[in-house]
Amino acid sequence: MSTTSTKFLDQITWDSQGLVPAIAQDAESGRVLMVAWMNREALSLSAREGRAVYWSRSRKQLWRKGEESGHAQAIREIRLDCDADVVLLKVDQRGGIACHTGRESCFYRVLKDGEWRTVDPVLKDPESIYK
Repeated sequence: MSTTSTKFLDQITWDSQGLVPAIAQDAESGRVLMVAWMNREALSLSAREGRAVYWSRSRKQLWRKGEESGHAQAIREIRLDCDADVVLLKVDQRGGIACHTGRESCFYRVLKDGEWRTVDPVLKDPESIYK
C-alpha cells in the first residue's frame, strides 16, 4: 500500500475544515462498516501504512483505527468518488468489529414503521474493549 508521492492529495475536494468523509467497507462482504473523517495527514498515513488512520473531529487529533480496541482496519484498496469529495476504504476488519458499540458495523439500526430498530447483535461488550 506504500506510496511515496502525495500528489494524489491535491486531487481531493477537501471541505472548509480540510476534511473529507471516508467510508470503510468490508473488502470481502461489501458491507459498510463505518464512516469517519480524514484530513491530508490521515489519508497520507493510511496510504503509506496500509491501515486506516482517521481524524477525530471531537478530539481534534489523528487516531489509528484499533489503537485502543485492537480492531484495526488493514486497507486493501483506496478509492475516490466521481466528485473527488468522498474516500472509500476497502478493508479487512480485524476482530470483525468496527463499531465502538461492539458490533460488526456502525450501521446496526433499521428504520421500520417510523422507528429505528436495532437489528445487529453486540459481538463483544464495549467495556471489555475499551479500558
